[in-house]
Amino acid sequence: MKVTGTSLTMIVTLMLIITSLAGCSGLSNLNPNAKLTADREEINAGESVNFDARSSTTPDPSIIEEYRWDFDDGAIKISKQGIASHQFNTPGYYSIEVTVVNDQGGMDIAYVSLFVNSPPILSFEYSNVIRTGDSVILDASDSLDPEGGVVSFSWDFDITVDTNNDGDPANDIDSSESITTELILTESGNRTGSITVTDDKGASNTSTWTVMVLSRNFRVVWEQKHVEFEWSGYLEQGQSYQITDNPHPSSRMISVNSTLILARDILPIMWPEDNFTMAINVPSSGWNIFSTTSQDNITQNSSATIVRDNMNSYPETGYTITADSSDELLYSLLNEPGQRFGQGEWIWTITADDCHPDIPIDEIDPDQGNDWQLIVDFLLLVPRISEIGI
Repeated sequence: MKVTGTSLTMIVTLMLIITSLAGCSGLSNLNPNAKLTADREEINAGESVNFDARSSTTPDPSIIEEYRWDFDDGAIKISKQGIASHQFNTPGYYSIEVTVVNDQGGMDIAYVSLFVNSPPILSFEYSNVIRTGDSVILDASDSLDPEGGVVSFSWDFDITVDTNNDGDPANDIDSSESITTELILTESGNRTGSITVTDDKGASNTSTWTVMVLSRNFRVVWEQKHVEFEWSGYLEQGQSYQITDNPHPSSRMISVNSTLILARDILPIMWPEDNFTMAINVPSSGWNIFSTTSQDNITQNSSATIVRDNMNSYPETGYTITADSSDELLYSLLNEPGQRFGQGEWIWTITADDCHPDIPIDEIDPDQGNDWQLIVDFLLLVPRISEIGI
């Protein structure tokens, strides 16, 4: 058969069509089919993402030889397995790709998108040196989310104290109500806390702060003072009267003089003088004592006296001392070891235990009891505390 030029052209064209159809049916195309997934589509900067291309396929009889990873941040990786993990430290949008290559040299590419969220920007101002009792303003009002999201704040006012009792003192949330907080610090020393700002995607930024709290300076002068109390009443035979008082809680006691005086009978020559007992009890000091009235001179009233001197010693006066507050200093001065005698309640008990029967008039005792008067004089030392600047 004779083949002309026209016939040859038709034959070549037919062969090309057949070859093309064979490629569309997959009979001779050995390129793989790449597929890629990620376990997360959105993360915070510094977190990792796991990628999975194991569902990629390749036509028989070819096999997948390698996976070429491009994480879009300058990092690349080649692996025999179809899984990879990568940490993204820079915020932004990423297009991660995997190129699947088989042993016939065929290849295919698959993509996934990822958003890496930027942590919020923490802007924080405060005064780092204050005096005890003053307040420090902790101001984080200029903090923001670069993506424009909503931010929240968590304050830990002391990272050395575990306020939520979970074993970690550095994760407490002592306040979350305000971006600006006023904190009054009453103890001298360094106070360290933290502020955490968190955006609406859970990214956070934490900063610690330390405030130096300086103690205050005081001048102490002890002033001598007499304080007198007086009570009176009437008691019949066998009756008692009790007086409870805290003479002067903000002082150091030096001495006390308690005198009980009985009113004289109308006719002391005819009717013998009555006698009462005066008892003193100071529970905090363990001091108990009593005295019974007596008459040293017929012209004088019956009386009883209890005196105690040198209950505490005289301290140094006019000196300068540092303390966190005047109240704390006053407490320490009044509670100095060995100088607390007489503190707390004093209890005086007056008892009519010797009202002599008088000569009856019309068979009635004209004087069955007696009027009494108790006079107590304390000598005290009162600390006067004034703050001075240095």
